[in-house]
Amino acid sequence: MPQSPVIAPTPTANRDPVPLPPLPKLLTGQVALVTGANSGIGAAVALALGQAGAHVAVNYVSGDDSAAAVVAQIAATGVKAKAYKADVSDEGQVQAMFAAAIADFGTVDILIANAGLQRDSAFTSMTMAEWQTVLNVNLTGQFLCSREAVKEFVRRGVVPEVSRAAGKIINMSSVHQVIPWGGHVNYATSKGGIHMMMESMAQELAPQRIRINAIAPGAIRTPINTEAWNTPEAYDRLMTLVPYGRIGEPEDIAQTAAWLVSDHADYIVGTTIFIDGGMTLYPGFATNG
Repeated sequence: MPQSPVIAPTPTANRDPVPLPPLPKLLTGQVALVTGANSGIGAAVALALGQAGAHVAVNYVSGDDSAAAVVAQIAATGVKAKAYKADVSDEGQVQAMFAAAIADFGTVDILIANAGLQRDSAFTSMTMAEWQTVLNVNLTGQFLCSREAVKEFVRRGVVPEVSRAAGKIINMSSVHQVIPWGGHVNYATSKGGIHMMMESMAQELAPQRIRINAIAPGAIRTPINTEAWNTPEAYDRLMTLVPYGRIGEPEDIAQTAAWLVSDHADYIVGTTIFIDGGMTLYPGFATNG
């Protein structure tokens, strides 16, 4: 029987036609802080956590209007939400943000350490500023936010009627914690560091009933990588790296994040979940191995 032809998706017609079901209220009564949450993956995750019943602290470093819009969307789901402007690479600003969020919401149960950026360059041309900026935000920023979250988790301990864990952290990584990326050495290095930082924190803190995991997105339709998908030619090139044949949407990450910080995932500790349409299967080897 002949196979049906495969229709290649295009930038304007490549979304999954089946809408995602509404999220169950798995996080009712919990408080989440999401960094870099006024756009892209961070905004989608913040909204999903609100839909799952959590109150949400929305961190951002620039873009007051977009942060306010995300807060309004979350509040429309019936939970509390507030924006906190802070540079996650600055220790004092991170400490002040957590103090303010705890004062406003009473505690923090969940941290999604998502804020990140790129400063791409050929290796021999990479400046110290390009190197350090990426490491400061992507890696040190996650360390600083995770440290403040863990302090609060330890102070409060487990509240059984809220969650089986004392606290949950998702460190947002990337497929480039395992896939080398020439021209992006600073970014790949930061994500490789997140991988080992997450596992080391998870090992140390699991006995205190603190669950730390990571999500590693592949090609996701966000402002950080617009050039990779906004023309048919770019999209076709991108799809040679994605066996599943479509770009990921921020909601693909968000739905998994909401589940991963719920008690439905309570026995998952120190794991990276790759959400990449098969990119880490190295599709080039399917025909050239």
